[in-house]
Amino acid sequence: MGWTSIFHHLFKRSPSTKDPMKYLIAGLGNIGEEYRHTRHNIGFDVLDYLAAEAGVLFKNDTLGDLTEVKHKGRTLILLKPTTYMNLSGKAVRYWMEKHKIQPENLLVIVDDLHLDLGKLRLRDKGSDGGHNGLKDIQEKLGTTQYNRLRMGIGKDFHPGQQVNYVLGRWKAEEEEAVQKMIKKAAGAVKNFATIGLKLTMDQLNRG
Repeated sequence: MGWTSIFHHLFKRSPSTKDPMKYLIAGLGNIGEEYRHTRHNIGFDVLDYLAAEAGVLFKNDTLGDLTEVKHKGRTLILLKPTTYMNLSGKAVRYWMEKHKIQPENLLVIVDDLHLDLGKLRLRDKGSDGGHNGLKDIQEKLGTTQYNRLRMGIGKDFHPGQQVNYVLGRWKAEEEEAVQKMIKKAAGAVKNFATIGLKLTMDQLNRG
């Protein structure tokens, strides 16, 4: 049985256990104060925004920090993996199985060097684009067909400085654009869970 078949077999459920109103929103990042609010941790920042908006707190659990947000009858399970970026897939797969999340109800939020600062792109599939977090999720789920919200962090760095750039903190002059992007991404997460992927993509990707 191929990985894709295994993936669909793992998450195939009977109607009695299937909950189409439950979503797993996984923001990618690295744990530790040294990584807090770095470009690579923008996924964490979006989840922190959603949690603060809803007045809920994260609690440490298996492979991640989690909390739940209720929105228009939907349950959004917010996951910040504590596995470090390169093993994000382990946490995503565990919590999908734990909460019996349908594959189409998974959304991964990730930084993207290939997008200008402030740009957002929502996709239902695609390559990892060289991103180690997405690479591990693809390997653990055995498919490239999962929803991801890519957040532009730009690529204002010299050759050979990519690691320092993504693990670096925002410049003062970037902060306003970053906060606007985080707020817009949080709105996209809620739209994804309510009006659906296609309509959210149509609205978001034209910008």
